[in-house]
Amino acid sequence: MHSTSIDHLQHEHDHSPSAEHHENRTRWVVAITAAMMVGELAIGTITNSMALTADGWHMATHAGALGMSAGAYWFARTRARASSFTFGTGKVFALAGYTSAVILGLVAVLMFVESCRRLGAPVPIRFGAALPVAILGLLVNLVSVKLLDSDEHHGHQDHENHHHDHGHAHPGQDHNLRAAYFHVLADAFTSVLAIGALLGGRYGGWTFLDPLMGIVGGVVIFKWGIGLCRDAARQLLDVVPSTEVANAIRRRVEAIDDVRVTDLHLWEMGQGRHGCIVSLVTGTPRDTSFYREAILQASPVAHLTVEVHRCPDHQPE
Repeated sequence: MHSTSIDHLQHEHDHSPSAEHHENRTRWVVAITAAMMVGELAIGTITNSMALTADGWHMATHAGALGMSAGAYWFARTRARASSFTFGTGKVFALAGYTSAVILGLVAVLMFVESCRRLGAPVPIRFGAALPVAILGLLVNLVSVKLLDSDEHHGHQDHENHHHDHGHAHPGQDHNLRAAYFHVLADAFTSVLAIGALLGGRYGGWTFLDPLMGIVGGVVIFKWGIGLCRDAARQLLDVVPSTEVANAIRRRVEAIDDVRVTDLHLWEMGQGRHGCIVSLVTGTPRDTSFYREAILQASPVAHLTVEVHRCPDHQPE
């Protein structure tokens, strides 16, 4: 048997080294999105434009989601080394996403109902006042996309710079950041819908487009919320993040001598970091570190526990 240093066996529960950078960028996006949201909701209400109001509510839900995203980064960063969190603070991102998704769904339903009501009982719309605000909203969304897009590339570069660290998984793709990125992409999409509806109403007389785009926006928001809720719930409930990874670990371990895996648990600790507990039985046990190395070669695991049980009567199948 060979010796293993204590440092090698200790687990690091910190989040990604680039998380603070992501947090700062996300805060900027929250600020400009919230400012534009207030403007769209105010002007949308004054001009009776449901498309603009729907886009404003869309921005409001995304500002809230992005705010929780930034808050999650702060919470995870400030409590990264707290011993009270057994596996670190990674799941705070899933909790923030799940909460955001619930709010998102409720707002989407309200938007859908109000748009349907206005489709049946049209109200006069001041297209000339609403249109410039919708265009400004699209520009704000494009700026937000640019900010988070550069942040995405920063995250990928950080992953490339750290992938060689042995024994510890790194996020690779920050799901919290990607959720924020697709939030603002969806915002840009609904802004385009609002502009199209206002242009059609002002120059083509198609006033029905305004509430119709409100309905479309509500459906888009609701669909996005359902997807986010499902993904966040899977992580909160410790659903196996990848059966392929679990099977790869099992195959790699069972290829050693007469080893058989009797129990294997794989779960996501947050931001793509996996925890894994493997229990195995063998008639000729080796040092635990040998099996650890084999598992880490099959898949990088941030928190790995290996239980080795010696069974003299065990025979390979």
